[in-house]
Order: sequence, then C-alpha cells, then structure tokens
Amino acid sequence: MAEEAGIIAAARASEEDKAREREADPSDEIEEGEIEDADADSDADAARRGGAQPHPLENSWTFWFDNPSAKSKQAAWGSSLRPIHTFATVEDFWSLYNNIHHPSKLIMGADFHCFKYKIEPKWEDPVCANGGKWTISCVRGKADQLWLYTLLAMIGEQFEYGDEICGAVVSVRAKQERIALWTKNAANEEAQTSIGRQWKELLDYNDTIGFIFHEDAKKDKVPKNRYTV
Repeated sequence: MAEEAGIIAAARASEEDKAREREADPSDEIEEGEIEDADADSDADAARRGGAQPHPLENSWTFWFDNPSAKSKQAAWGSSLRPIHTFATVEDFWSLYNNIHHPSKLIMGADFHCFKYKIEPKWEDPVCANGGKWTISCVRGKADQLWLYTLLAMIGEQFEYGDEICGAVVSVRAKQERIALWTKNAANEEAQTSIGRQWKELLDYNDTIGFIFHEDAKKDKVPKNRYTV
C-alpha cells in the first residue's frame, strides 16, 4: 500500500501546488454571485509563471496503478487497478511525472499504466476489446528511459496511426521489466505493423518485437505473435 500511497501523494502534490498558487493571489478570490471560469484560472496561473500559456495535449490521459500488495488469488483481475490522475497539458504531465516513482523504483509485481482518458486498461474495455499489444522487455532497472520515451511519443502524437493507440503499461517483474503498447483494432495489420516499427525507431530498440491479439491472450497462456517487426 505504501507504493500506491506514494503515487497518489504525488498526484495530490501537483494539485496542491496549483491551489497554493491560487491562494497566494487574492485577485483569484471569487466574489459572491461570480461564476468561476476554470479556463481563465488556468490562463492566470500561466501568466503568473511568466506569461506562457499552458500547452494542451491533443488527448487527455490517465495514469493507473495496479498495486501488487492489493492483489489476491481470489479477487477478479483488475480489482486492484486504480486511476491515479488525469492530465491534459504538457505542464501537468511533467508536474506529475517528476514526482512519481519511475519503473526502476516500483515494487516487484507492480503495473503502471498511462491510457487515454475514459479507456480502462482492461481487455473488457469496449475500446480495447478487439485490440492487442506490442511488447518490449529489458533487464531490471533499465526501463526508465524506454518508459519515458514511450509516454512522450504517445502524448505527443508521434505515431502515424495515433488514433489506434489506447495506452501503455510498464510491468515490473522479478527478472525483467516489460512495456506494452495497447492498440484498438488488432486485425488492422497495416496500422499495427506501422505502430510497431515507429515505436522501435522512437526508442532506438533493435530486438524483434511481437504483437499479440487480446483474444488469443484470453484463450492461451502463451499466445503466439500474430505480427513481428
């Protein structure tokens, strides 16, 4: 539970920083009968930081954490999965990312997800149901840079078939760390192979990677790769 608490605390710290900035300026106080304008507040915050406007992302994204200490053999898969924080600007992303544990610091068995807003990192989610995933792996402690570059590629819309992207998850295991990139339409081979190739290029990753259909993963403990790049 300490791991999950630390991640949640980082998200709260990000929100508290914004709150302190607002409290420091009495001009932000809302007069009786006045309607608070969230966009105006954001612009004012940005102005106080030096005049720069916040940089909105094309999509909003949500970090999720699956705490291994909360899992049990009897519990349904995904019952320990919790949304941590949703961000929609470049500034919000860095504020959160710089205050959370990176993969090398996560406890063994942990899964940390970043998915488009309103898409849950589950096979059962309607957007993910007919999809699949590309997966890369590395030795323990080496995934930090690969994870960051994956996040930046996703939220920065660096993929030609960006609409196909659902999100990504980094999984920390005893002997290795894995990063999986989830996509929507597994049967669209052109889109999936394009995503796989671009991902490898963006990460400068040289090993062959494989794409697995979620449907196959549901039926087989060791599903075969449908595509490889």
